[in-house]
Amino acid sequence: MKCLIVAAGQGSRMRDHGDSKPLIEIDGIPIIERVILNARKGGIDDFYVVTGYRGTKVRSFLDELSERENITINHITNDEWQRPNGLSVYAAKDHIDGPFVLTMCDHLVDPEIIKDVTSKDHEEGTVTLCVDYNIDNPVIDLEDVTRVNCTSKQINNIGKVIRDYNAFDTGIFYCTNAIFNALEQSFKEGDESITGAMNVLGAQDKARTFDVKGRLWLDVDDPTAFGKAIVYVTEGKL
Repeated sequence: MKCLIVAAGQGSRMRDHGDSKPLIEIDGIPIIERVILNARKGGIDDFYVVTGYRGTKVRSFLDELSERENITINHITNDEWQRPNGLSVYAAKDHIDGPFVLTMCDHLVDPEIIKDVTSKDHEEGTVTLCVDYNIDNPVIDLEDVTRVNCTSKQINNIGKVIRDYNAFDTGIFYCTNAIFNALEQSFKEGDESITGAMNVLGAQDKARTFDVKGRLWLDVDDPTAFGKAIVYVTEGKL
C-alpha cells in the first residue's frame, strides 16, 4: 500500500522546538519518522513524501531513514510550499497512482486506523476521510481542528469555521485519483487547500467517511499539542 505524506510547510508555530517541523524530536525520534513507522505498522510499504521548506535537510534525513529501516521513500518537491496544502498533494499527481493513504507529517495516529481504512472496500472515484465523531474529545484543539458535517456515507460540509458539525477531520485519507481532479476544480474556485477539494468531492457525492471509532490521533502543530504528544508517546499510546 502507498502513502503520501505532506511535509512541505514551515510549521512556524513549532519554531521554538526546531527549524524544521518534520525533524522536531518527540522523545528522541523526529515526528516524521514516527509518522512513517506508525504507518508501516498499519500496513504501508511504499512512501512518497512532499517536501518544501528546508527540503534538502528533510530529504537527507529521509534517505538515512530509508536505508536504516529498509523502507521505500520517494521524494516529491513542492517549490510553492508557502501556499495552501492542496498544492503539495497536487505535486504528487505525476508520481503516485491511487489508491493511496494521504496524511500529514505532524499527525500521529493509532496504526489500527490505517489498517482498518485500507482493508475496507472503497468505491472507485471516491475519496474517504477518516473522521472522529467524539466532538467532546479533550485532546482536540477546537480553535484549529477542521470540522466536518457528515454521515457515514457522505460529507456535507468541511472547514475550520463551520458551526454545524458532528465530527473532526483526523488528517487521514484513503484516496483514489479523484483527489487530483477535485483539487484542480477547487483551484479554479480559488481554494488551494485539501479541505477545498473535499468540499468539491462532497458536492459531487464522491466524498466518503470512515469512523476511527475513538482511536487516538493527534495533530502536533503547536507547543500545546507537542506537550500532549510527549505524554502519549512516553505512555506508549502513540
